[in-house]
Amino acid sequence: MNETLILVLNGSAGLGLGVFFFGGLWWTIRRGVSSQRPALLFFGSLLLRTGITLAGFHLVSDGDWQRILVCLLGFVIGRLIVTRLAGPPLEQLPAPVKEPDHAS
Repeated sequence: MNETLILVLNGSAGLGLGVFFFGGLWWTIRRGVSSQRPALLFFGSLLLRTGITLAGFHLVSDGDWQRILVCLLGFVIGRLIVTRLAGPPLEQLPAPVKEPDHAS
């Protein structure tokens, strides 16, 4: 197979892994806020996301540093895509308006 095509496929695999990892992180944070057992959810998600991502990098690299570098570039691009789609960080959102206290 053509080496350029292999590198493009590795970059695409890295992009998919990045979207999976950071999309899963976004989903976990959204669900963890209202979860009955947030620590279990966060830890389980971390193990699952990290395990699948590392296995993907291992399969894609095949012992070649150029392949893993292109996969890492795709992974970072996937992160950028997910962070754009997920919205601004919480510190950039407008502060909630404090309701007046009518207890007195």
